Amino acid sequence: MKIAMLGTGAYGLALASKLAGNGHKVVMWTENKDKEKEYQTTHNLKSINSSYELSDNIEVTSNIEDVMNGAKIIFFTCASKYTNEVASMILPYFEKDMVICIASKGIEEKTCHLLSNVIKFILNAKNVTVISGPTFAVDMLAKEPVALAIAGTNRKSQNLVIKALSCDTVKLRISKDLIGVQICGAVKNIFAIASGILGGLGYSESTRAFLINESLHDIKDLIYFMGGKPKTILSFAGVGDLLMTCMSTKSRNYSFGYVIGNTKDKDKINDFLNTHTVEGYYTLKTVMLLLKKKNINIELISLINDIVDYKESPEKLSEFLINKK
Repeated sequence: MKIAMLGTGAYGLALASKLAGNGHKVVMWTENKDKEKEYQTTHNLKSINSSYELSDNIEVTSNIEDVMNGAKIIFFTCASKYTNEVASMILPYFEKDMVICIASKGIEEKTCHLLSNVIKFILNAKNVTVISGPTFAVDMLAKEPVALAIAGTNRKSQNLVIKALSCDTVKLRISKDLIGVQICGAVKNIFAIASGILGGLGYSESTRAFLINESLHDIKDLIYFMGGKPKTILSFAGVGDLLMTCMSTKSRNYSFGYVIGNTKDKDKINDFLNTHTVEGYYTLKTVMLLLKKKNINIELISLINDIVDYKESPEKLSEFLINKK
């Protein structure tokens, strides 16, 4: 089966490695000419992961028609802020029987819509699924056991993705809650920034666990406000992903927060933002707009936003946790 991968970041490469390992042909799209040239000259992508040898079942190209032609599953792994643009780009080549699988995490910046809604609207797609769970790309490439929730409303589409991706190191569990799984996947990055801030300030795992416990309640409330199922917080996309992202220096969101808490240096903070994809930063801004539109106040998220915007000091975070009723 041919599978299209829209994006050549670390996570896209990790997914491609699993799909290719199952015998599928994966064609990865990139707009980065350097990555395309690297593949053409070396048949590898060492710039993404220096230790992974690219499978013969994986191709890399900037020609979107070649990527889409004949593909059965279309994986979105591009940064969430480019979802609208990438979906519009593939529209001329999209066929109604293609299955969409969204692995990107975030909420569309301009409209505050979930990525599934953006893609459904642009492509008039019926077979849309979302995968989310506690998986770092480097761990997937190292063939460590990982788990993902796969959300959707079409069981046939979910089963096709499960069949393509499942292996002895990847477990997928079905969810019917497209809304909840996406909220969990996006919003946990905000709290990972907060956890990093606490880490940068020198606080221990105990304090970060305190934060995680409080953030679980806020994510659960946000799922409810958005029309999802609060129990989804207990899925792979919820607690598992939140714990992983909030406790690991492998997380760019945690690392960004750590720089804020540790240095309080605007130049270093901005330099990190400019050299890393910090999804939680953009999701934070979008969620603040969303909360304003819906007239909802989530105090912890508002405080994280104020700290990131230099309106409050990082130290306010621990004070808030202690004083919260």
